[in-house]
Amino acid sequence: MKLIAGGVVKGGTSLDYKTGSWRDQMPVIRPELCNHCGRCEMVCPDSAVHYVKDVYVIDVDYCKGCGLCAYECHSEAIEMVKEEK
Repeated sequence: MKLIAGGVVKGGTSLDYKTGSWRDQMPVIRPELCNHCGRCEMVCPDSAVHYVKDVYVIDVDYCKGCGLCAYECHSEAIEMVKEEK
C-alpha cells in the first residue's frame, strides 16, 4: 500500500494488515467472569474480538491493545496486562 502525505486509505482494510506488534499491553479474557454480552466484540475498532466455541477470544495478530474491550466490559472479565517484548 502506497501512502502519500495527507492520503487516506480506503475503509474496510483493517483485516488486511496485521498490527498486533504495535501493542504494549494485551487484553486477557477470564471466561469464568464473562457473561457473553458481546460488548467487547462490538466496541473493538480492529475486529480482533471473536466469539468462538462459546467463548470470546482475542486475535493477537490484529489487537492493538487499546483497552476499549476491557473498559466496556461490565463483568470485569477482561484485564489489560503489560506485554513483555
